[in-house]
Amino acid sequence: MLVRTLLSAALAGLALLGPIASASGHGGGGDEPRFRALIFSKTAAFRHTECIPAGTVAIAQMALRHDFEVDATENAAEFTEQNLARYDVVIFLCTTGDVLNAQQQTAFEHYIQAGGGYAGIHSASDTEYDWPWYGRLVGAYFRDHPGVPGVNQQFQTATIRVEDPDTAATRDLPRRWTREEEWYNFRTNPRNLVHVLMNVDERTYDPRGYSQPGGSPPMGDHPIAWCHRYDGGRSFYTALGHKGSYFKEPLLLSHILGGLEIAAGLEPCRGENPRLDQLARQVVRDCNRDGDLDRDYPLGALRRALRLVDEDSRCARRIERAIERAQRERERELLRIYRDCSRDGDLDRDYPRGQLRRALRLLPDELREYTDCESAIEEALDDRG
Repeated sequence: MLVRTLLSAALAGLALLGPIASASGHGGGGDEPRFRALIFSKTAAFRHTECIPAGTVAIAQMALRHDFEVDATENAAEFTEQNLARYDVVIFLCTTGDVLNAQQQTAFEHYIQAGGGYAGIHSASDTEYDWPWYGRLVGAYFRDHPGVPGVNQQFQTATIRVEDPDTAATRDLPRRWTREEEWYNFRTNPRNLVHVLMNVDERTYDPRGYSQPGGSPPMGDHPIAWCHRYDGGRSFYTALGHKGSYFKEPLLLSHILGGLEIAAGLEPCRGENPRLDQLARQVVRDCNRDGDLDRDYPLGALRRALRLVDEDSRCARRIERAIERAQRERERELLRIYRDCSRDGDLDRDYPRGQLRRALRLLPDELREYTDCESAIEEALDDRG
């Protein structure tokens, strides 16, 4: 089936979409996709009329670009043990309310217990309040969001703090990421149950929610995306993604793609890199010795080192400035790759594999559509093994 037809079907919001994207024969991945995903977007309460079609299209496009296979459905009857066993991850995309009956819930529990993966996006936490197992799988239930008449706006610009920058879901993000969103508040803080990837800084917006007159109290410590192992399986959740336009943001798409890879078991939930841990300790020793950094360190090591020092210390300020310099250099490296490939459809110099992978993940749509940059970067990665 033609990709254009499939994406049009996704936008039409059909109750059951068959295979909407396949990795077969794309990007050098061979006939076998990296993983298989099922998008489930049934709603029994509020319906996100932008999130569901836009998110479905975005994930379908990811599948074509990143060598995985995806189906989409709103038919809960698809939740049988036999059918779910076909997938590495089930994506609850903006689901709401009571969407599965008891038999379907049992099938999904068995799927997770057998090592399956779950990825929840936005209102997936506003789903199945009477099913405690699901609440623990997600990590927390939705409470409310801003939008209190006469008090605050529903959509506000705020700053996200990336707590673990060394996972697939966060490695492309700035340490402080400022963007607009419908910021969710949760009934409980999941921090003690999950590995928090990001939190939202409540000092940068008005977090009071609609569930109480005059606004509900802020959470204080406010996780907004996380991952964890649960009951034999894997779970990733992000509260981001209300508006359809958000699914055109390269950083949000990178965040979601990385989350799917975590939930599918291709990437670890926690950043694990002994070499960077060793370098981070070296950064701290270097700074403590004379209050300065006497050499350049990788961005990942600097970010880890920042978590090892007092946030109000002189070393913290030094490390933060070093992180800013490293981030600027990373962006310059990205622009160099894009200028190189857009000039003649080829890469005229060698680039580190990590830079190439990041350039491919963040490739702007205009370069993807109107230049040979995508194929040039893929070829360079293939040449490097």
